[in-house]
Amino acid sequence: MDRTFSLLLQSTYSDAEKIPDFVDEIRDECSLDEDKAETFKLVLSEAVTNAVVHGNEEDELKKVDVTVTVTDKAITADVIDEGEGFDPDEKKDPLKEENLLDTSGRGVFLIREFADHVEYKKSGTHVHFRIDLNSE
Repeated sequence: MDRTFSLLLQSTYSDAEKIPDFVDEIRDECSLDEDKAETFKLVLSEAVTNAVVHGNEEDELKKVDVTVTVTDKAITADVIDEGEGFDPDEKKDPLKEENLLDTSGRGVFLIREFADHVEYKKSGTHVHFRIDLNSE
């Protein structure tokens, strides 16, 4: 089973809010495990919100391109924005005491924490991640 799903979003919160329904449709069409689908929903929502808010700076003229591929082994996603990019390694650890009240960096942390593989490409404007379906 190799299925690909695509979504092109404007850089608005209302378009970013389409992600939960998008993932639910993928879950239903591909008969995905509920826990894996919820993990994927969290990670994809964070990646899209980062692209909208930080990448494209909520510029409605800029798009966020989302591509999801489901195989028997994994769900992968590519989230591409039209922003300037960033270095994900420069984000502060949100768990350190001095950063607990700082809202910056939480999305990158959550993506790294819950995805089985994460890769930032094109100076950070393209995040590729994978959720393995056969792991616990």
